[in-house]
Amino acid sequence: MDNQSMSTLRTFIASKKRMDELEKSSNIPSDRAMEQLIGTLHSLTGLRAMLVKGLESGLRNDAPDTAIANRQKWRLCEIGLEDYSFVLLSRFVNALEAGGGPSWLVREANFRNATSWDHPLGALVTGIRQLGLSGWQQNECIAIENELQCWQKRGIPEMEGNENGIIIWALRVKATLDRAHRLAEAYSDSLLQVFPTRVQKLGNAFGIPENTVRTYTEAEIRASVVFQVSKLCTLLLKAVRSLSGGQGWDTLVPGKAIGTLVEVEKIVPGSLPAAVSGSVILLVNKADGDEEVKAAGENIVGVILLQELPHLSHLGVRARQEKVVFVTCEDEEKIIELRKHNRQSIKLEASAETVHVSPFSFDGKKELVTAGRKLTLAESTVGNKSAEMQSFTKSAKISSVSRSQVVANLGGVILELSKADIGSSGAKAASCGRLATLAQLSTKVYNEQGIPASFCVPEGRVIPFGAMESALEASGSLKQFQSMLEKIEKGRVEGGELDIICSELQALVAAQRPPKANIESIAKCFPLDARLIVRSSANVEDLAGMSGAGLYDSIPNVRASDPERFGSAVAQVWASLYTRRAVLSRRIAGVPQREAAMAVLIQEMLSPQLSFVLHTVSPVDQNDKVVQAEIASGLGETLASGTRGTPWRLAVNKFDGTAKTLAFANLSEELVVITGGPADGKVMALTVDYSKKTLSLDPIYRYQLGQRLATTGFFLEQKFGCPQDVEGCLVGNSIYIVQTRPQP
Repeated sequence: MDNQSMSTLRTFIASKKRMDELEKSSNIPSDRAMEQLIGTLHSLTGLRAMLVKGLESGLRNDAPDTAIANRQKWRLCEIGLEDYSFVLLSRFVNALEAGGGPSWLVREANFRNATSWDHPLGALVTGIRQLGLSGWQQNECIAIENELQCWQKRGIPEMEGNENGIIIWALRVKATLDRAHRLAEAYSDSLLQVFPTRVQKLGNAFGIPENTVRTYTEAEIRASVVFQVSKLCTLLLKAVRSLSGGQGWDTLVPGKAIGTLVEVEKIVPGSLPAAVSGSVILLVNKADGDEEVKAAGENIVGVILLQELPHLSHLGVRARQEKVVFVTCEDEEKIIELRKHNRQSIKLEASAETVHVSPFSFDGKKELVTAGRKLTLAESTVGNKSAEMQSFTKSAKISSVSRSQVVANLGGVILELSKADIGSSGAKAASCGRLATLAQLSTKVYNEQGIPASFCVPEGRVIPFGAMESALEASGSLKQFQSMLEKIEKGRVEGGELDIICSELQALVAAQRPPKANIESIAKCFPLDARLIVRSSANVEDLAGMSGAGLYDSIPNVRASDPERFGSAVAQVWASLYTRRAVLSRRIAGVPQREAAMAVLIQEMLSPQLSFVLHTVSPVDQNDKVVQAEIASGLGETLASGTRGTPWRLAVNKFDGTAKTLAFANLSEELVVITGGPADGKVMALTVDYSKKTLSLDPIYRYQLGQRLATTGFFLEQKFGCPQDVEGCLVGNSIYIVQTRPQP
């Protein structure tokens, strides 16, 4: 050991000795004991970090036995330090709870006494660092540490910009605490995946009692640092929720619903037990943001999701369109209570301010109340579409473009964006064409506060309807395609029949390629090194009553100068018309599969600092004076897909420009295109550190960006004649709009 290592060791030994002496004395002030405990935790963490670094270097194959033995001793020391950190964190959490816990922390924060939070946040930082030293998601651990330390140093101001400083501080800390809690959950889940099978085999081999084998994994988790990290996160989250006015609930689609509560892992077809009849409220453990609620069962009237989800994600938009009451719950105590009602009848009542869940007894006279309208019990029985679903179906049929309205272009023409219309190119490409025209007009428009509505639109071209069928005909596959299309119309979900047909049909379409001349024509429209994104523009998406949000594929980061990769990207978009999810979505909407057609929108790909989704009418309380914005770092797929976590969320008044911060971002990764990297249809995921993000740090920047987004959103709402669901990004200081559609 060198001098620095010896100094680190001596610091820890001295700190531990002082702490042991304090524990023997009964008249030592608790704050002094807490100070010493935190000091010991920090010195322990420093010593363990030194050992981990030393153990990273490997031994030579011819290393002597003494070297191997010494290395084993150092490893045991490192493990011992990890175990002792569990003990210290446990003592800290117990002492914090004995001193008043969340109530005390709330009281201190209301007096803007941020120093009272120093020890709890400092203890959490050491706990997160311990997980990192164990090799768990080290970049994520570092980012969380940096954020906690940054928010700790900022203190609690009386005001932050025009907003209450205590609430903004609490929202910022809450975002990082949620992220830390998510990290701890993922660590525990990994142990649950690794241990049980192996423990069972070892237990059986050594004749260990079955009960001991069964409880081993849980006992291992409860005896590890991650357990104390999770407990500390839960305690601190309870305090910041109280400070920010939160209750552990978040409403995406308000309303009332009555039904049987059924816990499922995910929202997928077949997840509902056959024995469950009548209306159902799902209690869902996980979601990836691309689910179709009604595809899992037309009798689903409500969803309680046990994780965070962006309000304007694809799943959130679809639930709103399907008129399903949708809330999320993060509070562990509430989750425990909810699970007690599994397979029981409950009433779910959700508004922008509160969520209430209560037991419910059917007496034959009660009404089911769902988002949008009331349903009688008779309407909710299994096997019958509810009146709400029938209304949705009717709306979708009226709004969708049938095959008779599609202008199939068989001449191999590539359309300029400005010439795209619904009949030739679908609603998405048509709206992008109109956006390109409106972008020029927007440079001359300002609101009453002088905020510009200006925006840009990326350059684009369209491969119109009929190109896929032409490619199939050219390859001699059109008859096979038509035959499979008939089969998919009647394919059964049960037994996997539909899955097989969908896979075969997708494989057939994905094997096609657009004509070489078309690819060359597209390549001439963009700079030689331009990176492109290949997007869907179906006749069954981006329509009033049928948004199809996130239902079809987009392939990013390709070049038209690479014809094979580009052609493959186009074919993948065509094939996404026949995914299981897309087919089931059209079935639910009452749209025949043969009516679906796919055009392809090609646009120059941007490399934004931020991406956003706007709803020009507040989606939760339907306030038509307020634009709600959700913002994520990097490319927009992180935001739209419903990746677990929270984006920055702002509510801005269209008329007076007042802005309110509803949430700070804690999405763990941002998706980026690396300049100079390969154009291979892929993007890179990088860990985000929000202590370095201006939108989290600067209230003036946050306020000004919110005003600009609201002004642009209001301009689009006026020009398109109805509330809009807008997607875009920020490149430098320029706002780009890449898509707008009617808001569900």
